Amino acid sequence: MKNDSLPALNIPAILRQYDLRPSKGLGQNFLLDDSASAKIAAMADIQPHDTVLEIGPGLGSLTRHLALAAAQVVAVELDESLFPALRAILAPYANVRFIHGDILKLRPADLVAAPDYLVVANIPYYITSILLRHLLASSAQGEGAPRPRRMVLTVQEEVAKRICAGPGQMSLLALSVQVYGKAEIAARIPAGAFYPVPKVDSAVLQINIYPSPLIPYPLLDKFFWLAKAGFGQKRKTLRNALATILPREEAEQRLVAARIDAQRRAETLSLEEWGALSKKLSVSSE
Repeated sequence: MKNDSLPALNIPAILRQYDLRPSKGLGQNFLLDDSASAKIAAMADIQPHDTVLEIGPGLGSLTRHLALAAAQVVAVELDESLFPALRAILAPYANVRFIHGDILKLRPADLVAAPDYLVVANIPYYITSILLRHLLASSAQGEGAPRPRRMVLTVQEEVAKRICAGPGQMSLLALSVQVYGKAEIAARIPAGAFYPVPKVDSAVLQINIYPSPLIPYPLLDKFFWLAKAGFGQKRKTLRNALATILPREEAEQRLVAARIDAQRRAETLSLEEWGALSKKLSVSSE
């Protein structure tokens, strides 16, 4: 369904009407540019039967576009003071379900029963990393559990670049996302599209979730254990970084067995190499 008929929301006026002030503590920057909201919704490729989980609907700028395209929108908002305005703005959309709560304390599978749902959100910068890990780990709860097929998230542009980086510029965050899905920057949104105006530009990050993680379920715990150790001492060689969790001789043996030069550093390894190292460690512990 086309969203061209939606009138743009006057965010500053709505805030005044409801005596609201954007919360710095909650990282609130409301999307002013309605064409950007429409673009984000379009990038999610929402089908008429889809359920969309939106985190932080704010004043409903994006929610309206999601509601026009989806069968249901589950909107989770932490700031209770926004609900009077949010309910009034979204009153025409009977397919929006509001939940007051902290998404980091909620299980997505408890909120959305539909399989292959979508996550679409303009998320606060300060919770980007922990929120991504929470959502993606929840998507790997095993067979039969509801899981998203795609996430479309507006995040800080520099963070989006880090998430999409390859070997040589890898980070623990990049690994934590790329093991679950293919991540790419779908669009850029200038700071001026938000109110209040943030200090940095944003990017729309699209993550298409794999049917199962690239690292097999039985190895995921070891994979993250090794990666956290490697990046926790990222200025050190892998031999020395992994020696913080393994005997130095064993760390070197496992690296050699996985055909990884012990003198390399964590950011140079590919996801496949981390997987090979996890497998060798698993074999050694059996």
